[in-house]
Amino acid sequence: MAVGESLAPGTVLGELRFQNDADWWIKVHDVGALWRAQPTYILAQAAYLLGALFTLIHALSSRGRWAQLWIATVFHGLVVESLSYVLPDVDNFWHSQTPLIFLGRRLPLHIAFLYPVFIYQATVAVSKLRLPRWAEPCAVGLTVVLIDIPYDIMCVKFVHWTWHDTDPNIGDRHYWVPWNSYYFHATFAAAFTFWFHLLRDHPRRWQSGRPRRAQLVMASLLGTPLGVLMFPMLYHTFHDIYKVHSEVTFFALFAVFLAVSWAGTLSAAKDPVVVAKESLFKCRRPGERSATWRTWLLVSHLVLHYALWLWMAAFGRPEREVSTGLHEPTGPCGVRVPMQTASGLVSSLSLSLSLSLSRSRSRSLSLSLSLSLSLSLSLSLSASGNPQRC
Repeated sequence: MAVGESLAPGTVLGELRFQNDADWWIKVHDVGALWRAQPTYILAQAAYLLGALFTLIHALSSRGRWAQLWIATVFHGLVVESLSYVLPDVDNFWHSQTPLIFLGRRLPLHIAFLYPVFIYQATVAVSKLRLPRWAEPCAVGLTVVLIDIPYDIMCVKFVHWTWHDTDPNIGDRHYWVPWNSYYFHATFAAAFTFWFHLLRDHPRRWQSGRPRRAQLVMASLLGTPLGVLMFPMLYHTFHDIYKVHSEVTFFALFAVFLAVSWAGTLSAAKDPVVVAKESLFKCRRPGERSATWRTWLLVSHLVLHYALWLWMAAFGRPEREVSTGLHEPTGPCGVRVPMQTASGLVSSLSLSLSLSLSRSRSRSLSLSLSLSLSLSLSLSLSASGNPQRC
């Protein structure tokens, strides 16, 4: 099917067929057609690809293990995203199509580079605090959430991707963003940071040394299972068993991470060794000021990042955006499928796919992006199962 035909409003394909293996691995779409259908999505992709370039320049021009961190975040993101598309129990979101998309129309190019933008930027900011090793993962996780909040809210509003309607793990929403999306970003970023530092045999965390590919691969692979393990410890226990709202479990995690980070700042302030001898990131050249051009390069992207979402909230027209690609289909009510959670409990939901178009229906949007506000949704979720959208 030609690009122009596939982007025609109202098109619905019950089955997506691929011409060959190469067509499954990678697909190129017409940028002009995508721009006419969903211009804000093209802007968002450009912003994140630019952020990936800026963080890469920072990594290559800095001393220490910055380049290793950048590469590891890309691998980590590929692992997380690939597993999300392969495992049915977590396959609960679908991206709109992009000029270059991979893995059966599921993985947009800019999503592969979203992880270095989030985690790399957060790690740079946290490095300025000179936290001890045990506190840094929590601080990185919290900072990633702060970067992610406007991105999550605005992209869902403009249907850059869609979430599953009846998955019990993402039923509790904040401006239609699952609270567990914030939980995920905090825990997985913290888990990745933990392993990246732990699998380091040098006493100085960021001092240059012989790069070991095995360390990068292990940090990328182990970040996902450790992040998953943080869900049963808090979320699944209280949400699945005691029916506690996901907003409460997220802020409980937020409080724990904040307490650990705060304790780390107090510990670093009292430890002369940390302050005087262990500079966590060897970024500065001799004689350079603390705020180098590399730092301002990252700051400029953060300004662009927040400015884009603010502009979309104030002037964007979500009712004119048309999302193309895979979406959750409608179907008969009461159809359920089992879903295995990380805690071992079994719920049920529907996870079938179709290739279709969706249009954002409402232009109304609150400009408040505060985490303290939530949109409580009455979704009638039950532990025994959830019906398919009908």
